[in-house]
Amino acid sequence: MELTKIVTIAGRPGLYQIKSQAIGRIIVESLIDGKCSPAFAHDRMSSLEEISIFSVDEDKPLKEVFKGIHDKMGDKVDFDYKKASNDELRAKFLEVMPDYDQDAVYPSDMKKVFAWYQMLMDKNLLDFTEEGKTEEAKPEGEA
Repeated sequence: MELTKIVTIAGRPGLYQIKSQAIGRIIVESLIDGKCSPAFAHDRMSSLEEISIFSVDEDKPLKEVFKGIHDKMGDKVDFDYKKASNDELRAKFLEVMPDYDQDAVYPSDMKKVFAWYQMLMDKNLLDFTEEGKTEEAKPEGEA
């Protein structure tokens, strides 16, 4: 599962896929509407590969949280995270990540994780097959 080319940009909704790079900017494609736009060096961007969720022991990378969601719910999130109460969000998040830090992870964070997971699954950008087999099957340079 390659999350280095999927980014979140502060102040912009949703997720973006990096399409190309130039001096001082990158071209990103919105996963919401498919429109391409520039993102500049001063934009605060975070690759999903770099994001982790606080747990009681050590922070867990987002890809491991996504794997937990996939193991418990499959390809579709099994509840309406947009309309769920804070208690419902906490209960569902506890199912997929039992050791999350309940003081540091907020319901808004949980909602975002579920939304990102569903968006990436809908665009076929998450692959939960064994990573060793996936790397061998894909020729160099393909996404």
